[in-house]
Amino acid sequence: MIKNIIVSLILGFSLLIAAPAHAAANGAQVFQANCAVCHANGGNRIMANKTLKQEALERYNMDSKEAIITQVKNGKSAMPAFLGRLNDAQIEAVADYVLNQAEKGW
Repeated sequence: MIKNIIVSLILGFSLLIAAPAHAAANGAQVFQANCAVCHANGGNRIMANKTLKQEALERYNMDSKEAIITQVKNGKSAMPAFLGRLNDAQIEAVADYVLNQAEKGW
């Protein structure tokens, strides 16, 4: 009985540790499926100066999770709105992924 409790605690703890990695993977998957066609490797195939690179995110005040979420939900200029195509969790995961990749230099 105690052995089963210990095993359950260990498994539960390992799931908590794995959760952030899963969220990051989900953001990467959502990005690849929905964003990479225009933003491969953090670039921008439509508007070359408005990349997802750290310098451009800062220049255009897009260097926060909230700004990216708003952009993804509502779209702007040539970028379509993804509200209705992606749920809130997917949009947040993409925002986290973009910020993380920008920090790492894509």
